[in-house]
Amino acid sequence: MVALSALTAANARRWAVARMLADRGAAFRTVARRLVAAKDRYQAVAAKTGVPWFVIAVIHEREASQRWDASLAQGDPWDRISIHVPKGRGPFPSWAAAAIDALTACPPFAGRWTDWSPGGLLTLLEQYNGLGYAAMGRPSPYVWSGTDQYSRGKYVADGKYDAALVDKQLGCAGLLLAMAEIDAGVAAGIARPGAASPPANASPTTVPSSSPSLTHPAPGSIGAAIKALFGALFGRRKA
Repeated sequence: MVALSALTAANARRWAVARMLADRGAAFRTVARRLVAAKDRYQAVAAKTGVPWFVIAVIHEREASQRWDASLAQGDPWDRISIHVPKGRGPFPSWAAAAIDALTACPPFAGRWTDWSPGGLLTLLEQYNGLGYAAMGRPSPYVWSGTDQYSRGKYVADGKYDAALVDKQLGCAGLLLAMAEIDAGVAAGIARPGAASPPANASPTTVPSSSPSLTHPAPGSIGAAIKALFGALFGRRKA
């Protein structure tokens, strides 16, 4: 049994340091541009489900190669009854209707998910491919393939794991990294610890305990110099 809280923490640690492999960067960026170009369509579904649009985009890519005639639930045509898991869904009147059903009525029920931190959303995405890798304490290629967090190992069938096989598909994390390079909203939604910079017009994080005044002039100001001079003069008289 995999504890989702532990998996979320592990995925958060991986995300904080993950990098796209140099030889996969171009492929990630090509797909990322295509996904971001369809942002409006994903946002319409996000408004109905509560799932961030960039998460919907990544699911669509992984489950259906971003085909608009295929459901993001499993890649089957959405205008027919699905024959792959989840089976028996549809037919639907549109891609969007099928997407809403996939996110709200089919495992892992993304529409019910509440943790949209980087570790949380990556854990949700991992559940689309199963938790077999997490049970072994290994990074899932579904999430991490094409990044420096994954090297080899892949399930080739239910219960059959090949430790030497390298998954060549683009993983979810790398897709998100590439999308974040070209879309500020994605970058903000999946920011790494310490990576966010305050806006140019942001208020300072610390402020003086009181505003400058005649009795408490600002350091380095003319008022401070005058105060020091008077202090020196009156100090001598008292002495």
